[in-house]
Amino acid sequence: MQARNRTPLLGRSAPLPAAPAQAQLDRVANPHRDTDYVARFTVPEFTCLCPITGQPDFAHFVIDYVPAQWLVESKSLKLYLASFRAHGAFHEDCTVAIGKRLFALLKPKYLRIGGYWYPRGGMPIDVFWQAGRVPRGVWLPEQGVAPYRGRG
Repeated sequence: MQARNRTPLLGRSAPLPAAPAQAQLDRVANPHRDTDYVARFTVPEFTCLCPITGQPDFAHFVIDYVPAQWLVESKSLKLYLASFRAHGAFHEDCTVAIGKRLFALLKPKYLRIGGYWYPRGGMPIDVFWQAGRVPRGVWLPEQGVAPYRGRG
């Protein structure tokens, strides 16, 4: 989680973190705390490594959250997600760990992450995690990623 004395990544050069645990995630104040709304990040080119074979795995992530006090700063999120490129972990571990870390940092009213993984061994493994409750009256759109059918 973000240390209070760190300089935010926004506005300065920052190297790619070597591992997710070393990545700094920054948050900024939500300027619309009086309004419930959904913020969405779509990550169509997520990459990590299979922890057994070391071969690359690819996913399309959709992250939706209803902020309370905090928003995630997008540059730090991009660097955090890119830090998985050399990280070995199963699909379930990556998806749930990302969701839990964001939820712990932001303390949103609601957060969900959909990990739509491309096939490994001929079988796609899609992973979904959520926490919190969607506030009454909030429009939460479908994630819009089709089930795997050759993705073509």
